[in-house]
Amino acid sequence: MSERHTPPKSVQEVGRRAVRWIEQGKAGQGFTDTGRRRAHQLADGESLSTEQAKKMRAYFARHDVDKQADGFTRGTPGFPSPGRVAWDAWGGDEGRRWVNTLDL
Repeated sequence: MSERHTPPKSVQEVGRRAVRWIEQGKAGQGFTDTGRRRAHQLADGESLSTEQAKKMRAYFARHDVDKQADGFTRGTPGFPSPGRVAWDAWGGDEGRRWVNTLDL
């Protein structure tokens, strides 16, 4: 049986914020079903498989550059940008810290 990884409360809170933004239509047209599922999974505190945690790591590595875009940071015009919504759907900075501590 594969190991499961339960997201900490801080990651669940980011997931809940992402779900609210998604429901408010702030995710943009390019937002994926995978991102939507991940946001709900994290918001609900569902445990992730090792494979899912590895996908989170890979997402953060690919999308770190998105943090430099307009609307990514609170207080800037366009916040939350679709990129910020997607970042949080995958757990945000808290999720990145968490998956990087896992022994995958």
